[in-house]
Amino acid sequence: MKNKSLVSINDFSREEHIQIMDFAEKFEKHPTQKILEEYVVATLFFEPSTRTRLSFESAASRLGAKVIGFSEPGSTSVKKGESLRDTIITVANYSDIIVMRHPLDGSARFASEVSRVPIINAGDGANQHPTQTLLDMYSIRKTQGSLDNLNIAFVGDLKYGRTVHSLVMALCNYNTTFHLVSPDELKLPSSVKMHIKENNHEYHQYSDIMKVIPHVDILYMTRIQRERFSDPLDYEKVKNSYVLRNSMLEKSKPTLKIMHPLPRINEISIDVDDSPQAYYFTQALNGVYVRQAILAAILGVKVN
Repeated sequence: MKNKSLVSINDFSREEHIQIMDFAEKFEKHPTQKILEEYVVATLFFEPSTRTRLSFESAASRLGAKVIGFSEPGSTSVKKGESLRDTIITVANYSDIIVMRHPLDGSARFASEVSRVPIINAGDGANQHPTQTLLDMYSIRKTQGSLDNLNIAFVGDLKYGRTVHSLVMALCNYNTTFHLVSPDELKLPSSVKMHIKENNHEYHQYSDIMKVIPHVDILYMTRIQRERFSDPLDYEKVKNSYVLRNSMLEKSKPTLKIMHPLPRINEISIDVDDSPQAYYFTQALNGVYVRQAILAAILGVKVN
C-alpha cells in the first residue's frame, strides 16, 4: 500500500482491507504514536465536512504529523479561479499526502493522476467515500465478530449515498446478503446492483423498513441528501421517508447494531441514542483509528 492512492474502495484488495482493520485495532489500543513526525498531511475540503475532516486531522495529530489545508475553498485561490489541477500540483509540493473532498464525481481520480504524492479520497460527489467504508467495515467486524454471513440493510438515500455505494462494493468480498430499503426515486444504482450480482450475492429491495428490522444484523441508516437534488420539490417528496424510532426495534435481534455515516437530520430519533443497539457515535470514533491506519499504511511506516 506504500505510496498508493486510495480513490476507490477497489483500489485496495480484500487482504489490504483486512490489514487496515488490523492496524486500526492496534491504534485503538495505543492511539498516540509519534510515527509521522517527519510528514506533512494536507487536508483539502472543497465541500463541508465535520467528522471526516476532523477525524483525519485528529488521526494525523495523534501520529505526530503536521497538518495543513483548508475547510473552506472560498478562502483560497480557488475563489480566484484556480483550477483543481493547479491546486493539487501546488499542494503536493508542500505535503507528503493529500486528503481531499470535492463535490464532483471523479475529482479524486483526476487528482491522483496529476499529484506526485498519494491522494486519499474523502468523498467525491455521489461517487465513493472509501475511508468511510473502511471504518464501517471495521465497525461491523468489531460488533459482529466477522464480516461474513451477515444480513445488512441499507436504508434511505441509496441513489446518491456514496457511503452506501462504497460499502456495498467492499462487502461483495464477503458472504453478505443485502437488504435495500428506499423510495423508488432513491434506489441503489443499477451499476452497483450489477456488482452484487456479478459477485454471486443476493439483494432484496423494499419500501417498508419494518420488513427488514427483525432479520438483519446491521441497520445502516442514511440521510436524504438535500444537496444532491436539483429540484427542491423532489427533495420535499422524499425527505421524511424513513424515521427510525426506538419502539420500532422491539422485534430486532439483540445483536443488531444501528449505523449511520452522519450527520443525521431526522432519520434516527434521539430516543434511539440510548439503545444498546445504537452504534453510530462509536462508529464515528472508530474513524480516527481507521484513518490513522490508512495514513500509516500509505506512508509506509511501522505500526506498533
